[in-house]
Amino acid sequence: METVPERIEHTVLGPTTRWADVRQVLDEAADLGMRACIPPCYVARADEYSDVPLVTVIDFPHGQGTPETAAEAARRAWEDGAGEVDLVANVGQLQAGEDDAVRAKIAEVVATVPVPVKVIVEAPLLSDSELERIGALAADADAAYCKTATGFSEGGATVADVETLAQFRPVKASGGIGSWAEAAAMFRAGAERIGASGGATIVREWRDAGEPSLAAVRSGDATGDGDQPDGDGR
Repeated sequence: METVPERIEHTVLGPTTRWADVRQVLDEAADLGMRACIPPCYVARADEYSDVPLVTVIDFPHGQGTPETAAEAARRAWEDGAGEVDLVANVGQLQAGEDDAVRAKIAEVVATVPVPVKVIVEAPLLSDSELERIGALAADADAAYCKTATGFSEGGATVADVETLAQFRPVKASGGIGSWAEAAAMFRAGAERIGASGGATIVREWRDAGEPSLAAVRSGDATGDGDQPDGDGR
């Protein structure tokens, strides 16, 4: 059973990310028991540097590469040491009704690597019906998780998005989650993982709250309710 910190993916994915930034995230993740989500160009170096479980992103942040290039990037990331890959879905194709193309790309990446594939759906850009469609497509393609957002679009993860996606696949809530109270709200909504650049803050606040178990958080017996809105946030 994963602990709460093991469900936090401490993240650094900005366009100016340097090795020093990645190393800091790895050190914090190691110290606090988290995973780390880092750019693919640093995965091999990170794998040599640290024993922290590594996650990386594929076709990030717009999801507009071909299935073949995405699959090759995922294969390389896995060979470099990534234990999970987060693949960005093509929002334009989804909104144009090209569901077969969206599904085929996810399925090709899933078939290429023997590690969990999370599909980043960019929920802030989607209607409710589109969010349900991408959740179903990810499930059809045998993805391991749906992830709410890249963090590059305006708006972050919401309780409503997590609840919708959790009907189809386990959910990684990502985008705008900066505190334990906000993370706890996502866990109560059904999230299994949290992706956040403020992972260290989240885990330290979780400790200050008495290190409640995930079961206690979901039952409402733990502190840290916060004020996370339950609307769609779009």
